[in-house]
Amino acid sequence: MLILLVNYLIFKLENRFNRVMLIIRSILDTIEFLILFCYYCLEAFILMFFCLRKNVAGKIVLVTGSANGIGREISINLARLGSILILWDIDEEGNSKTADLAKANGALAVYTYKCDLRKREEIYTVAEQVKREVGDVDILINNAGVLKGKIFLDLLDSDMEETLEVNTTAHFWTCKAFLPAMIARNKGHLVSIASVSSLVASNKLTDYTASKAAAFGFLESLAFEMRAAGKKGIKTTIVCPYYVDTELVTGVQTTRPFLFPILDVGYVGKKIVDGILKEKLYVVLPPYARFILLKIFLPAKVVFLLVEYLGLLNNLDHFRGEVQRGQVTKDSTGLPLED
Repeated sequence: MLILLVNYLIFKLENRFNRVMLIIRSILDTIEFLILFCYYCLEAFILMFFCLRKNVAGKIVLVTGSANGIGREISINLARLGSILILWDIDEEGNSKTADLAKANGALAVYTYKCDLRKREEIYTVAEQVKREVGDVDILINNAGVLKGKIFLDLLDSDMEETLEVNTTAHFWTCKAFLPAMIARNKGHLVSIASVSSLVASNKLTDYTASKAAAFGFLESLAFEMRAAGKKGIKTTIVCPYYVDTELVTGVQTTRPFLFPILDVGYVGKKIVDGILKEKLYVVLPPYARFILLKIFLPAKVVFLLVEYLGLLNNLDHFRGEVQRGQVTKDSTGLPLED
């Protein structure tokens, strides 16, 4: 009986000791966190003025959706830095023009591939071809995207599937194809072109917003995964631009242009490459759009008031629909449009 009592007392003391140690450890961890938090914030502030940039000369960079718009601008800006470019797009004619512009702007070498990002097996096949013909990719930029601009009940099932396939799941397959080599070297850079719509939704963008929010979450989670695995040499950059003046958003209008203007594609291309060179985790354009995240602290009526004020209920009222080169397209009413 005495032995049982002694064992019980030892057990209680051990539990109390463990709880005390847990509290002490938690306090020490919190102090360490606060010190490092302040230090890293100060470091980031200083690096705003004295930032060393990544050298991408001679690096192999793959850009999806490179035939036009943001993809073309990213490619041209990287070409000026002496990168080796791999251009993926389903539009061979547009991709060829981008390749010519990249070569004219100093790209060390340019390789073009036709790839339908809706098809997983085609992505894997073309990826293997890239590895054989060019080598392991150093920087992967998932830029390709589609936008339907229809209310949810007007979206065909095929519309929703295509949006998710191009804007989200293609990122899974490209990363699955090229990430292993980066992990083996503990060196590489993954970039996803998401959208401000991944931070705040908009009318007629149910499929698009869902796809971009998923792309954002995918790469952010992958960044944390690499960190947990000790692969600090693999960088990630998530880009969230507002509407950019490309064919993808033909007819889109902004209610408050002084706050949220339609962004110039050349400006966006430069800012994206600048973010890659500075190895930023997030690039939000315009930068102050990140304050939209404060919506989660606001009452519902205030959120709807803000959304209405910013014009997120009617930005796409005059949207002309997808523009596909060499084809007659249709707007949201079904009327044919010239290319």
